[in-house]
Amino acid sequence: MASSALERLVNLQRHFSPRKGGDNNVGNGLVKLSPDVSEALAHGRAVVALESTIISHGMPYPQNLQTAREVEAIVRKNGAVPATIAILDGVPCIGLSAEELERLATLGTKAQKTARRDIAHVVATRGVGATTVSASMILASMVGIHVFVTGGIGGVHRHGENTMDVSSDLTELGRTPIAVISAGVKSILDIPRTLEYLETQGVCVAAYKTNEFPAFFSKTSGCKAPCRVETPEDCAQLIDANLKLKLGTGLLVAVPIPKEHSASGSLIESAIQRAIREARDKGIRGNAETPFLLARVNELTGGASLSSNIALVKNNALVGAKIAVSLSQIRQSYDQRPYH
Repeated sequence: MASSALERLVNLQRHFSPRKGGDNNVGNGLVKLSPDVSEALAHGRAVVALESTIISHGMPYPQNLQTAREVEAIVRKNGAVPATIAILDGVPCIGLSAEELERLATLGTKAQKTARRDIAHVVATRGVGATTVSASMILASMVGIHVFVTGGIGGVHRHGENTMDVSSDLTELGRTPIAVISAGVKSILDIPRTLEYLETQGVCVAAYKTNEFPAFFSKTSGCKAPCRVETPEDCAQLIDANLKLKLGTGLLVAVPIPKEHSASGSLIESAIQRAIREARDKGIRGNAETPFLLARVNELTGGASLSSNIALVKNNALVGAKIAVSLSQIRQSYDQRPYH
């Protein structure tokens, strides 16, 4: 085994200690890795992190469970190991078993929506937490996963200049070196201000095979992307450079929703405006606002937005898995160079 691969394996073994049932732990038993995720990381193979809020709060049971299984299957089919992240009985889990995935899907909104700020509390109280983008990013990065797939990230909410409602996803991207593969920013948000905030955070934002930043349900947003990447290999080179330079920031790779699943921009925007008014009238704000808006938009569009949401998540998983495989090949090539 090449020297750097051996070093990686030794370092992982220092932090991971076997436990009954084949589970491995990092951080004095505070974080649990599934056996297949642990093995893949130890050998430098491709791993794709997946959030769990989309399962608990993003769609109803059993559609949420079916979608979660299908997304994991897409990741596997394209050569990577899926690592769905959640907190179960106070233990952050990186990679869920079939039983754990079903438990989370069945609990639905009874699971606590968990961002970075909530992790310690959910762990301390031995709760069940469905991790958002920010919480999933930090937990994935903690164990050395470099690629994370989601539907769409959070951002600056509309009228955020007055409410100061800005998702912790953006600050997490500014301080956690992991690549987030998403369909851009949810169109219920203020996309231009979100891009400005990401620039302030020093986050590289790349659009996949397009010059325009995608808007979740739609391929277009009217906002030009800061940079463009054409292939999974291009994305992997970008991630590798970010890691080697130790910039300390994440990357956002925005993948447009497939054309055949793109919802009508005017239909979605009309539904969003109505949903925002209803949320304001009902006093719904904070981390309860996004689930309400997405659910209400789905109702107002007759299910079209949920169908589009599922399609874009699957497409992101496909692209993310290919990126993770390409990144693992790049990094393994370092291990094969002659030692000097």
